[in-house]
Order: sequence, then C-alpha cells, then structure tokens
Amino acid sequence: MSGIVTSVSRFASPWRHPFKALLLFILVIILIVWIFSIRKNDQAENYLTAEVGKMDIENLVTATGILQPHDYVDVGAQVSGQLKKLYVEVGSEVKAGDLLAEIDATVYKAKVDGIRAQLLNQKAQLEDKQAQLTLAKIRVERQQNLQNDDATTKDSVQAAESAFRSAQAQINVVRAQIHQTEFSLRVEEANLTYSRIYAPISGTVASITSRQGQTLNANQQAPTIMRISDLSVMTVQAQVSEADIGKLHIDMPVYFTTLGGKEQRWHSKLNRVQPTPEVTNNVVLYNALFEVPNENRALMTQMSTQVFFVAAQAQDVLVIPASAINFTPRSSDEGNLKWDERNVKSNDEQNKKSKQEQDKPVASQQANEKKMSSNDQPESKRPEPGRRQRKDAASNGDDNQPRPATVQVMDARGNLTERKITIGVSNRIQVQVIEGLTEGELVVSGMRQLEKPNSAAGAPPPGAPSGANAARMMR
Repeated sequence: MSGIVTSVSRFASPWRHPFKALLLFILVIILIVWIFSIRKNDQAENYLTAEVGKMDIENLVTATGILQPHDYVDVGAQVSGQLKKLYVEVGSEVKAGDLLAEIDATVYKAKVDGIRAQLLNQKAQLEDKQAQLTLAKIRVERQQNLQNDDATTKDSVQAAESAFRSAQAQINVVRAQIHQTEFSLRVEEANLTYSRIYAPISGTVASITSRQGQTLNANQQAPTIMRISDLSVMTVQAQVSEADIGKLHIDMPVYFTTLGGKEQRWHSKLNRVQPTPEVTNNVVLYNALFEVPNENRALMTQMSTQVFFVAAQAQDVLVIPASAINFTPRSSDEGNLKWDERNVKSNDEQNKKSKQEQDKPVASQQANEKKMSSNDQPESKRPEPGRRQRKDAASNGDDNQPRPATVQVMDARGNLTERKITIGVSNRIQVQVIEGLTEGELVVSGMRQLEKPNSAAGAPPPGAPSGANAARMMR
C-alpha cells in the first residue's frame, strides 16, 4: 500500500511546479505538430508536379529556308565567238572593272578596220563634191554677168544654176553617208570592246558555266559565262505556312541556325514578305526574306536554315509548364472538391451531354443549327467580330497578352489548392507567370500513368481520369 502511494506522489510531483507543467505541455504540442507535418496526402504521388522557376521564354514561329547572296550578277557574253581566255576561277575575289574573260576578236577587229577605211573614202568623196560645188558656183556667177550684158542665153544661166544646186545635194548625200558609216563604226567598236568581259560588281566568282576554248553564240540567247555574288550580305528566304504568316510583321526579331553552325545563332529583323505564295502539293507557303551580315564568309549559298521568328519574348521570368494551365472557370461549389473529383465530374457531365445530343432527332438538330446561324440572329445579339478569335487564341496559347488562368498548387503535405494567376508569353510548352505564384512552388501538370488493376473490384469508376487523359483535362 505504501508503494502505490509513493508512485502516485511521484507521478503528481511535476504538476506541483507550473514551469515543468508548461514545458511538458509545449513538448506534447510540438510532438503533435511534427506528426501531422510529416504526414502527407496519400494521393500526392499520383500527380505530376513541376517547380516554378525563372528562365527566358519565347513564342516562336518556325520555318525552314535557304541562304542566297543579297546581290549577284550572271555575267554573259554580248558577242559571239570563241572564249579565248579566262582570267578567274571559282572562288576568286574580284572588284568592279576587273578583266574576267576575253573572246576571240579577230573578226571584230577586221570589221572595225574595214569601216574605218570606208569612212576615209567617203570623206575623200566629200572633198571632191565640195570642189565641184565651188566650180558650179563660179559658173553661175559667170553666166549671170553675161546675162546682164546680153552675151548669153537664158538656158545657159538655168543650166549653170541647176548644176550648182546638184553639187550642193551631192555634198549632203556624202555627209549622210559619212554619218551612217560613223554609226556603224561605233557599233563595231562596241562589239570589239564586248570581246573583253569585265566585272560589273565587286564580289566572289560563285560559278563558271563556260570553259576556255568554248564557242559562244550570242545571236539567239546571251550565254552565261559565270556568276559573281556579293557574299558580304546574305539573304535568308524562309518559307512560312499560311497558318503562321499572319503572325509575322515587318521588323520583328528573327534568328536562324544552320546544320553546321554548332548551335550558333544569326540574328536579324524581318525585311519583307512576298505576297505571291508557292503552292506545292496543295501546301501554300509564303517567302519571308531578311538580310544578315556575313563578314567572315561563314554563310554560303544554298545553305539550309532553321528560322525562328520571335512573336513575343520575356527574359528571367517565372515559367511553368503549359499543361498546368486551365482556362476554364470553375464555380464556387467545385472549388471545395478535390482536383481529381472535379475532373471526374466534368468528364461525367461531358459524357451525359454528348449522349443527350446524340438522342436528339436529326430534324431538331438542323432546326437548332438554323436558329443559331448568324443570319437569323438580330444585330444586337450577334457576337462582336474577333471575340471568338481572342478566346481561341487564349486557349491555344497564341495570345501573348496578359490573361487570367488557374493552376493547382501542391503544398509540402501533398494537398492541392486552386489558385488564380495571370499569365503572359506562351509557346505551347511553357507559360510565363506574371503574378499569382512564387519561385519554388509546385504546380500540378498532370497525372501519372497508373497500372491497370487485375480485378474489376479495383477498377476506377467510369469516367475517372487517369494518365494522359487526366493530363489533357488539365488544359
């Protein structure tokens, strides 16, 4: 009996001291909080999460393209003949006015010499006609003096005057012949000059299509001898699909990479978009062109490029996966449900609605479609132009303007909380978060793929989301 009394007194002794009792109470509270803090939600492992982090994000329009010189000239021959000499090779650097090639000019030199001799003959004829004109003038004056003294006949005077006018006309004829010969001489001298081909611009010899010793015929079509390209500035010709061409605008930032560029980026701005498309196999593609400097000649003609037009961009901002975003507003009653329960309910409602639509008679559906057509709606109830487009753009992530959305945030215990946020730039993979989240928080981006149960008892209820379906429902 005395032992029991002693044990009770020892047990009650701490409560006689208030400080010890308070300390014991605090320890019990800490123990309880610790137990509940380490206890997590059993369903947390079924969710795919992503951490809110900072990085750069870009909304891009991608296209493929090829490189072309910004300025190039196909050098041809204006005269026919044998290509006697080539003074350059492929890859040679030339300046405007440098001698490139020479065509055999034997025939053209002979023509020039012959026309010059003809010109000398006509000038000699001109001197003879001028002498005859002087003699005819003297005879006219003599006949006029004799007529004054009645020493000659009227016919002799008229004959002298006619001979004088004929001598003047002969001089004009010879002068016209001289002018014609001079024109022909200039043509043949030009052809003689064209036998020596000079560089029209400064650049690089990109290709040579004619060989030394080859006979060129310029009578039917001007033959091309070589191409000179200015490789200091290159033009990128990117082919953009008709679905993305509306997102482009002049002076928008753009960069591209090449197959052998080792991830090097060349930056520029969009210069122009050609209005006439190229249609291949019913695919409509528009050419978007821009220039890029090429001082080190790293870019070559006909290189393939992967082009990225920057529609919007943001640097060092909060970013989350696009699969974590939900643009569908929820009611207050649904806010108290768990995330997976809401998806089950939404899926059931969609299935029920789809079944009801299928049960409707076809005639009723046609009547409803006719009733909902824009032609039967009054002007006051018709949707404003562009409103549906803005909604679709927001749901597809194409609109880069700030807009509201919701995400599911997971705390350290695995509990989910719906939170309203504001998002900005989106590239369909990642989304910029303007406000509503902080760096390091976890957001739900989908559900894990659960193993299929062996028995029907363990099967999920009809319409319950799982795996990829649940991940898609997050959108």
